[in-house]
Amino acid sequence: MHTLLLNNEDVDENAQMSRVIDAVRGAFTAYERDNATMPAKSYIDLPEYNGDFRSMPAYLDVRTEDTAEETGWDAAGIKWVNVHTDNPTDHDLPTVMGTMIYSDAETAFPLAVMDGTALTRKRTGAAAAVATDHLAVADATSLGIVGAGVQSYTQLEAIAEVRDIEEVVVSDLDEGRVERFVDAFEDRFDVRAGSVGEAGHCDVLSTVTPVEDPIVGPDDVGEHTHVNAMGADAAGKHELSDDLLVDATIVIDDHEQCTHSGEINVPYAAGVLGDDDIYGEVGEIVVGTRPGRAGDDGVSGVTVFDSTGLAIQDVAAARVVYEHADDNDNGYPFDLLGLAA
Repeated sequence: MHTLLLNNEDVDENAQMSRVIDAVRGAFTAYERDNATMPAKSYIDLPEYNGDFRSMPAYLDVRTEDTAEETGWDAAGIKWVNVHTDNPTDHDLPTVMGTMIYSDAETAFPLAVMDGTALTRKRTGAAAAVATDHLAVADATSLGIVGAGVQSYTQLEAIAEVRDIEEVVVSDLDEGRVERFVDAFEDRFDVRAGSVGEAGHCDVLSTVTPVEDPIVGPDDVGEHTHVNAMGADAAGKHELSDDLLVDATIVIDDHEQCTHSGEINVPYAAGVLGDDDIYGEVGEIVVGTRPGRAGDDGVSGVTVFDSTGLAIQDVAAARVVYEHADDNDNGYPFDLLGLAA
């Protein structure tokens, strides 16, 4: 029995976005129904290297009593990821690198070791798509993106799977990033550069920046804009102004992570926002115990999805990558444990 080694290109090729979105939706469902185990993300701070390591293990089971064996599944794995801010300038390495170990839940055999960086981009886009599907207006055709880094690409790719996106407005202080983004998508969408306000007045807005001083205020969004706040992943990060958040319907992915390191962490710590200001978790909306935007009792106005990124999403996406790679003889099989005949 062999372990599959899957590099960045392998992960990108085998992580078909439509399937990743379905898998992440299943992960939110399992988590909401208490069919997932996800210990808190653990950190190893390395101030001497201006960086840290983070470990993210999880197990999820999307099987139910009425689920056919061939469609139900469970999955387990762990992502080991870093943030070393000096890497690009001092070592010619990315700031963030990740490695995912995907295991057979029944036997614990390591089925795959794969690049976790591409995996993170895919599942982050998929999480935004799931939230958008439930919280954006049904006839949304425009998408604004603030921040034209690597995460912005999968935001568009994923959200276009759940809404008929035609117009895209991208805003970034780095003109080169904007030009590269426009070049990448101009054959598929009406995509152009614009201000934060122009991006924010689209039907859907995704913010993917690492800022600590808010850059999107209440005047920068439309009356019914759905905002995917994807950039905050550490204490102190804060993309949306307090005034915007106070007036919006806030949906989170996980209470502990969001109040510690998500978009709401700063106003929550300051007492500007409390638990009563949080509408619910995205899993509640996915399973139908709390209304999304659809229906007579659905939410209205500006909605915000505070996404910190969960280990269950990584595991769900890793399963998609492994299954597709295994079926199509992709990747490099090797005898990691020395058990092959």
